[in-house]
Amino acid sequence: MEYTISDVAKLMGVSAHTLRYYDKEGLFPNVKRVNGIRIFEEKDFAWLRVLNCLRNINMPIKKMKEYVALCALGDASLAKRLAMIEEQEQSIDSQIKRLQYYKKEIAFKKAYYQTAIKEGSEEAVKDWPCKEATLSLDRLPK
Repeated sequence: MEYTISDVAKLMGVSAHTLRYYDKEGLFPNVKRVNGIRIFEEKDFAWLRVLNCLRNINMPIKKMKEYVALCALGDASLAKRLAMIEEQEQSIDSQIKRLQYYKKEIAFKKAYYQTAIKEGSEEAVKDWPCKEATLSLDRLPK
């Protein structure tokens, strides 16, 4: 079965504009064209999923292009591709750690508001033990 760029955009949950941009940047080296129109096939979806993943983990386009170029080299680039994927994994781990850190502040604020609502006033929580920010980055210098 063949798919247009609009079909792929709907199926992948991305905009057609994004896919056109990726094509312009050379991220679809194996997508065939008929009369200048991109035609995607079933076999292209595995590659589209990889690109979608890389985009969703905030890999810059420049690095995505590097990854595509390495893939084109075949087995000779396996170690370099692995290194790129491991670097992205470290970036994801760092993002998760940072989000977990901020989740603590959100949990505190959630409990604060839940208690204030339950008691009918913020007066009920004004003397909570945590009067200053719990996160070091949010503290004001003394």
